[in-house]
Amino acid sequence: MVQMRADVLVVGGGLGGVAAALAAARAGRSVILTEEFDWLGGQLTSQAVPPDEHSWIEQFGATASYRALRTGVRDYYRRHYPLTERSRAWSDLNPGAGWVSRLCHEPRVAVAVIEAMLAPYRGSGRLTVLQPYRPVATETDGDRVVGVTVAHRDRDDRIDIVAPYVLDATETGELLPLSGTEYVTGFEAQTETGEPSAPAQAQPMNMQAVSVCFALDHVDGDHTIDRPAGYEFWRDYKPDFWGDRLLSWRSPNPRTLEILERSFTPNPDDDPLLVNADQRLNAGDGNLWTFRRIAARRNFTEGAYASDITLVNWPMIDYFEGPVIDVPNASWHLSKARELSFSVLYWLQTEAPRPDGGTGFPGLRLRGDVTGSRDGLAQAPYIRESRRIRAEYTVVEQDLSLAVRGEHGAVNYPDSVGVGMYRIDLHPSTGGDNYIDVGSCPFEIPLGALVPQRMENLLPAGKNIGTTHITNGSYRLHPVEWNVGEVAGLLADFCLARGESPRAVRNTPRLLADFQDRITAAGVELRWPQIAGY
Repeated sequence: MVQMRADVLVVGGGLGGVAAALAAARAGRSVILTEEFDWLGGQLTSQAVPPDEHSWIEQFGATASYRALRTGVRDYYRRHYPLTERSRAWSDLNPGAGWVSRLCHEPRVAVAVIEAMLAPYRGSGRLTVLQPYRPVATETDGDRVVGVTVAHRDRDDRIDIVAPYVLDATETGELLPLSGTEYVTGFEAQTETGEPSAPAQAQPMNMQAVSVCFALDHVDGDHTIDRPAGYEFWRDYKPDFWGDRLLSWRSPNPRTLEILERSFTPNPDDDPLLVNADQRLNAGDGNLWTFRRIAARRNFTEGAYASDITLVNWPMIDYFEGPVIDVPNASWHLSKARELSFSVLYWLQTEAPRPDGGTGFPGLRLRGDVTGSRDGLAQAPYIRESRRIRAEYTVVEQDLSLAVRGEHGAVNYPDSVGVGMYRIDLHPSTGGDNYIDVGSCPFEIPLGALVPQRMENLLPAGKNIGTTHITNGSYRLHPVEWNVGEVAGLLADFCLARGESPRAVRNTPRLLADFQDRITAAGVELRWPQIAGY
């Protein structure tokens, strides 16, 4: 078996993993980054989800390196795509003119930008990327992880990796059970957290829905796929709280739970520059076509795009029939989630009601070339909720809830290592719960949420930090995941340089102040200006 060594091992190449590897490599550390899918970037790329971001993202509220990623996406379009002169001059270019975000774009562009950001460190040999590899075992010595074994996805090939710091940036916290690190899943009990929205009893198997996204355009011809094997089940499936069949235009409004009917208009002749993607004003999901559109044809020269391209991450593809973490049939549930997505596509092509009274949109074409997959769907499922470490500090609902905190704003943490903002947004769950979507205050990321209660050299670098089921709904989005990963990478470097532990950094005022100075110099924001939540 091959054995490799580095200063820092980052397992998982999503946004948190990329940010962690980039931060540690920039600091001069040797880094190994592993990823099980074909693209680095996780929810932004292999999962195909356009960035969910807060309303002030163009001004503040993200790290400098995350801003560089966003700027890189826009620059890539300006350099390589046939934009109209009007769109090319648009300073806040939104290539897809989607309503969910001020920067909706094709996932392959983010892959190119991420690869460019990492390229100097790969070229120098400071960064080694192992793809496609997934973790299968760890070796521990007391409260330390001393080695991780990764296996190739497609062949019989394993590598043992040794590093003084190991960062878990996997989508589901895979290293936590492998290493015996204490963690939680699902809903915590209200008696434990005091959260207003928590249940009386803990529900560890009650987790948010997963979704398998896909990209579509709408062109001439009949592009109807073969009828999925489980189509009849999904076509007739009617969750108790949905207000209609899952495969319909009707579903709950996440914020009010009122049953609403959404519209669907492929290729509306709208002006991209008039799209105001501000979640304070409009959730943006009224017309599902433009909700997560990733290419607006009117941004490009005449004839460059035959159609808009939209990304389907809509209510009806949420799979909440069972969890995909800590269950023996996880792969079966993931296959059913893919079946649901194919069934939604087939319904759209054949039975979906049209405004003209007809049914079906056979011109809808699955764009697997856009998502980089063989079957046409996203390469990876969109995992909203991970295993979460038992941390020195756990962020709870009352730390950031707008209803609880009001004009006082979110709790100010003395050990803040970043900022974020998103509503407490929970999708329907495997326990049969409806949406929980409530207002949030602009919040901070406490270092204590990145420090496990027991393990000394294992750090979370993604959605596996010390949040609850409820606050995960705010901390799971793109800029926060990047911020968490970047800080984890910088923390590993700081600890190596000082010969200290993450726990000591958090709990020693002098070390904490030095570390906060270090990350601030790297472009990490620690506090928000005086602004109101939504």
